[in-house]
Parts: sequence; structure tokens; C-alpha cells
Amino acid sequence: MSVNVDTNQRPDYDQVIQDIADYVINYEIKSPEALDTARNCLMDTLGCGLLSLKFPECSKLLGPIVIGTQVPNGARVPGTSFVLDPVKAAWDIGCIIRWLDYNDTWLAAEWGHPSDNLAGILAVADHLSQVRISQGKQPLKMREVLESIIMAHEIQGVIALENSFNRVGLCHVLLVRVASVAVVTKIMGGDRDVIMAAISQAWVDGSALRTYRHAPNAGSRKSWAAGDASSRAVRLADISMRGEMGIPGVLSAKQWGFYDVLFSKTVVDQQLKDASKREFSFPQAYGTYVMENVLFKISFPAEFHAQTACEAAVTLHPMVRDRLDDIEKIVIRTHDSAVRIISKVGPLANPADRDHCLQYMTAVPLIFGDLVAENYEDSFHNDNPIIDELRDKMQIEEVPQFCDDYYNPEKRSIANALQIFFKDGTYTEEVVVEYPVGHRRRRAEGIPLLEKKFRSNLKTRFPIKRCAAIYALCKDQQKLEATSVNEFMDLFVI
Repeated sequence: MSVNVDTNQRPDYDQVIQDIADYVINYEIKSPEALDTARNCLMDTLGCGLLSLKFPECSKLLGPIVIGTQVPNGARVPGTSFVLDPVKAAWDIGCIIRWLDYNDTWLAAEWGHPSDNLAGILAVADHLSQVRISQGKQPLKMREVLESIIMAHEIQGVIALENSFNRVGLCHVLLVRVASVAVVTKIMGGDRDVIMAAISQAWVDGSALRTYRHAPNAGSRKSWAAGDASSRAVRLADISMRGEMGIPGVLSAKQWGFYDVLFSKTVVDQQLKDASKREFSFPQAYGTYVMENVLFKISFPAEFHAQTACEAAVTLHPMVRDRLDDIEKIVIRTHDSAVRIISKVGPLANPADRDHCLQYMTAVPLIFGDLVAENYEDSFHNDNPIIDELRDKMQIEEVPQFCDDYYNPEKRSIANALQIFFKDGTYTEEVVVEYPVGHRRRRAEGIPLLEKKFRSNLKTRFPIKRCAAIYALCKDQQKLEATSVNEFMDLFVI
């Protein structure tokens, strides 16, 4: 009886991997808008991390695995006194960046937070800069950090444009691992072959499930999952730099590859015309598009699909704050991604559950006129039963036009509409907000608010003079780009 046998002809690296490697090695960042936005991204991301340190549930996870470990030329964790190996430093930086769900966002077929990649970039750049100085060499400059941020944003964001990992139950942090490993390996000095090997290792790791982001299992893992992915990227880059071979057909290998094992559900029904075609789709090449169009979370520490609902609630607050008991129903008209990710009823078990609940995130600013990170804590929730009373009165409606505009590359809106109906038959106007203040279309309005947010976050950790020095440096594009990474990180040490 004959049997089929595998042909052991080692393939070339999958084209997806080659394209990422070629982009990282060869693309020259020339866009002033991208560099300026990356500078703002750096400020905002670090500020989000500093604010997270106020919360014990976050800070308890930080520091060395073995207490007392000393790391020569170790990477610093901003806002702390920790000096760690780059792998754990990336974990810690990623954890604080992401903890409050307040850093930048990218919304397409897949969602995510590209500034999560800063964790691995900063950890490796800080460590290598100190090593170089100890060897009498020049340290890395912040210009290289900004370029790496732009490239990591681009890799994660372009892959996300037409490839929905959430529809097959996979978590978007796998794209953080892929993007981070590419740019971090370049920073370490890897050539094209080493970078491709590292990228292949990132894909073969597969993906975490999205379970911890959704009812009824939403929990705090979603706040450190990206840090975990960043940390893993640094580890895989290090392994590859030591000469570990790659897995060239990791995506396309029949039966055993990523496409067949993890990307084979009907996700392709909406992404590809041929539902049997199990591979990624790319509408454009890598450049600087993602950084130029990234969404900043400026007003609220809330899942991005609720940002415009929160803005609408703040607008309606003066009209309803004295009539909360008279409300009969609250109608939220929204888009499909918001319905799929954050619309939920029933008890909310923890802060991570609340900051991914559209109804909760709308109710709080409707009642109080604002939404801050402390509003998700158990004590606040338990002291204000009116929040859940209003949640029970909410009706969620999906609007086809909002969905179309969300996916339209010329718009990329994140629309929500809010209207309040009272028991006496009266009602408010419907407030429609299509673009949140962090959208590219509102940059002129948003950047001053972003800078105000950064200054406020700095004050939670540093004395006034240090805050002023950090802010002044971060505002000066040329001076920042010319600053050595280790000197920049010195400013953030407690």
C-alpha cells in the first residue's frame, strides 16, 4: 500500500515576512507629519504609563522576577526606580502603557493599540545605549526611537486594515509581537535574514485568545497582554540574534501553518471574496500612513469605540443631571464593532469589565459630566447605583451608515449617537459625534488637549521642575531627536 510522504524542500520565507523585513531595513522616514505625530505619540504613551502607576493593581505586577536582581546596563521603567533586563523591562513598560486603556488606537478590520510597541523599543534602546557607552561607542538617539515607533505602528496597522483576527477569536496583541520583533531586531543590529527569522518566530507563537476582553470573562489580563507580547518580541529578537534558525513557511505551510491552523474560520467571508483563500490581504504597501492617521485617546480612558458616545454624554449632561430619575429610556445608536466588543448587560465584575462596557462608559459622563480612570474602581461603582439603573434603561441600535463610514478608508469615523427620553414624553435632541477629538480630522483641536493630558500625567510622578524639563524636551522636535536614549530615560527615573 502506498502512502503520501512530505516533500522536504525548505521554502523561501513567506512573502508577508519578506515584505516586513524589507520595509524595516530599506524604508526611509521622510514624512514630517509622521515624525511630529510620533513625537506626540511618545509623550502621550509615556504619560499614560505614568498615570497607571497610581493604581496598585498595576504596580504590584512590576519589578524583577527575583527580588534584588542587579542588571548591569539594565533598562529603566519610566516613573519607577526599576532597572531590569530588557525582556522584563518591556513587560513592565507595556503593562503600564496599556493598563488604563488610555493610549492610542487603530481601528480597521482588526483593532489594536500600536503604541504598545513602544515598550520593547524603549527597553532595548535604553539597554543598548548604555552598553554602547560602556564600550566607548555612541548611544542610540531618540530619532531612531521615533522612526521605530512609526514603523511598528505601520506594520501593525497595515496588517489590520483588511485582516480580522478578532473574527476567529484571536487577540490583536499578536500584531504587537510581530511589529515589535521586526523593529527591535533591527535596533539590535540584525540583518535581513535575522529579522525574517525573528518575525517567523513571532508568527509561530500563534495568538492569545480574546476571551479576557469579552463578557462574561473580561478581566485585567487585557491590561497586561500587550506588555506580555512586547516582552516576548524582545526575547525572540534576542534568540534570533544568537543565530536561531527561522521557520520560513510559518504562515503558508499546509496543515501546520498559521493560515490553516488559526486563520481558517469564516473570517474570510467578510475579508475575501474567496472564502477558501486562507491568507492575509493587503490593500497598500508599508509607509507612514498609520502614524499619520492614528487615533489618540485624549478625553477619556475608555475603549475607543465608546469615545464619541462619551463626548455625546458630556454634551447632554447639563440637560439631564437634574432629571436622572425621570429618564424612561436612553437610545445609543452605534456601529457594529462597538456592538460586538463593548455592548453588554448584567453585572460588571471588575474595572476591566467596566471600561469595556459601552453602557457604563456612557452612563458615567451622563451623570457626572466626565469620565476618569477612578470611575471604574469598585468603590466608585458601588457608591453610585444610579449608574446601573441607567444602564438598564439603555437601548443599543446598530446603524448601517455608521458601519459603512467606520470601514471607509476616506472617513474611518467612529460614530455614536445619544438621545434621552423622559417619562413625561419629552426628550433631548439626538447628539451625534462622528469623529472623536483624537481623530486626524480634529488634530488642531486635539493636540493642545493631548499636551495638557501629558503635563497632567507628568505631575502624578515628578516634581514641577522635572515635569517642565521633560515637557520642554518633548515639545522640541529637533532637540528630542538629537537626544541620546539613555539621557532621555534618565529623566523618567524616580
